[in-house]
Amino acid sequence: MSVAFLGTHVPLLALLLYFLLVNSFSWEMTAWVLGVALVATLIGTGLTIYALHQLLAPIILTYLAQRAYLNHKQLPHLPTHYTDEAGTLMADTVRTIEKLDSAIEHLTYYDPIVNLPNRALFIDRLQQVLVRSQTKEQLLAVMVLKINNLREINNALGSEAGNQFLKAIAHQLTSSLNNLDLLCRISDDEFAIALSNLTTTEEAIAFCQSLLSQLVLPIILNDSPVHPFTSLGIAICPDDGRTVEQLIQNAHTAVDAARRHTPNSYQFYSAQMNAQLQERLTLESHLSRALERNELQLHYQPRIESHSGKIVSVEALLRWNSRELGAISPAKFIPIAEANGLIVPIGEWVLRTACTQHRLWQQAGLPPLRMAVNLSARQLAQPNLVERITSILEETQIQPQDLELEVTESLMMDNVQQSILKLQQFREMGIKLALDDFGTGYSSLNYLRSFPIDTLKIDRSFIRDVVSNAHNAAVTNAIITLAKSLRLNITAEGVETAEQCEYIKAQGCHEIQGYYFSPPLPKEAMTELLAKQTVTSVAKC
Repeated sequence: MSVAFLGTHVPLLALLLYFLLVNSFSWEMTAWVLGVALVATLIGTGLTIYALHQLLAPIILTYLAQRAYLNHKQLPHLPTHYTDEAGTLMADTVRTIEKLDSAIEHLTYYDPIVNLPNRALFIDRLQQVLVRSQTKEQLLAVMVLKINNLREINNALGSEAGNQFLKAIAHQLTSSLNNLDLLCRISDDEFAIALSNLTTTEEAIAFCQSLLSQLVLPIILNDSPVHPFTSLGIAICPDDGRTVEQLIQNAHTAVDAARRHTPNSYQFYSAQMNAQLQERLTLESHLSRALERNELQLHYQPRIESHSGKIVSVEALLRWNSRELGAISPAKFIPIAEANGLIVPIGEWVLRTACTQHRLWQQAGLPPLRMAVNLSARQLAQPNLVERITSILEETQIQPQDLELEVTESLMMDNVQQSILKLQQFREMGIKLALDDFGTGYSSLNYLRSFPIDTLKIDRSFIRDVVSNAHNAAVTNAIITLAKSLRLNITAEGVETAEQCEYIKAQGCHEIQGYYFSPPLPKEAMTELLAKQTVTSVAKC
C-alpha cells in the first residue's frame, strides 16, 4: 500500500513543487497551494485505500480463515454473497479446508486398513460410555481380542493377504455388535470392544461364546481357507476398574492369560471369575468324554406310597464320577451340558439305561413300579423326541405306562403350544407325565389346566419348612388342594424328617420322596431295597 502511494503521489508532488519554484509566488501563496495539494492528495489516498480494501475483502477474509484453521483448527465460515473471482476463491477455500479437515481427522482417528476407530478415538468414546454406565449403574465390559496367527499369515501369504484377513475379522466383529457398542483396532493384531448396557456378567459370557464360535470359521485367502486363532480378554466395570486406562490394561492382562490357555478361548480379569471359568472349561472338556469313557451312572431314589408304604416309583438321577476329577455334583455339570448341547446325547443315554434297568428288575420278579426320568429343555425342543422315545421303549421292551417323564414349567414356556402337543402325544402313548418343582416357576393355573400331566410334584423348598413356617404350610396345602381338584397324583419331594412325613400324609399327599426314606442309590442297592417291598420308616410316621 505504501509503495503504491509513493509511486503515484511523489512524482505529482515533485511537479507541483517545481511549478511553484519556477513561478515566483510569495511564501504565503506557496504554502497555501502546497496545503491544498496535500489535503487533496490525502483525500484521494484515503478513497483509494478504501476502494482497494473493498476489492481485497474476500482475500483478507480467506487469509484470516486459513490462519484460524491452522492455529486453532477452526473450520471457516465465510460469506457466500460474493460472485466474482474472489468469491469463487472463498468458496473453493471453504470446501478445500473442510475436505482437508475430514481427511486429517480420518487419518488421525481411524485405522487405514480396516476403517475402524483407532485407540485414540476409542479411548475418547469409551470415556463417554463409562460416564453414562456409571450414572445408570450398569455394567460395562471392555474386551481385547488378539489375533495370534496374524504374523504367520503375513509371513506365509504376504501383507496384502494379511490385510484382507484383518478386514474379514473386522467385518465379523462389526456384524456381532449393535449401535451402542464400541469397536476399534487398538494395535496391529488387536481389536478392542466395549459392551454397554449390561445387567449381568452372563450376558458378556454369552457374547464371548457367540463371537468365538463365529471366529473359528475359516477365511478364504488366496483361494485357501485360513483359520483364525484368537484370544479374548474381558474386564468388567466397576469390579475390574473404574477408569478407561484400568479397564484397557486389565483386559490386556486377561487376553494374555487367555493366549497362554488354549486357542480361541476367553478369560476374565477377575480372579474369582477366572477360577469359575477355568472350572467350567475343565468340566466341559472332561464331560465331552464322559459317555465314551463310561464315567456316567444312574442312581435311583424311591417314591413311597403314603398309605401302604410300598415303593411305587423310582426316579433316575444322573451321577458323574470322573477318572481325573472325582465325583462331580449334578448342580455343576448338568447346566454345562444344557448350555453346550451335551444334554441331548446324555439324556438319551439316561433314558435308555433307566428303561433297561426297569426291564431287568421286572425280569427278576420284583414288584411293578414306574421309572421316572427327567427331560431337559433341549430334549423337549428336539423335533424327533417322540420318535426317539418310542424307539427306546421298543428297544428296551418296557411298557409305556411304566415310564414317567418329568418336566418343569420353565422349560416349556419357550414354546408352550409345541410342548403341550408333545406331552399330549406321550399321553396318548400311555406314558405318565409329572410336573416337577411346582410352585417355583410360573405356576400359571391356566397352563396347569392345559398341561396333560398325571402327577404334580411339590418342590422341596416348600417341604423344608412346612412344619415351622406357616407360609410354606399354606402354599403346600393350597398345592395339594389344587392337585386334588384336578384329580392329579401328588408327590412331595425332599421329605427328610418324621414331622414332615406326618404333615404331608395328613394333608392327603399320595407319594413321598426324600432322604427320610432313602437317598439316591446305585442300582445294586436299589435292587436290594425293592426286594424288601416296603420301607419300615413309613409305618413309623
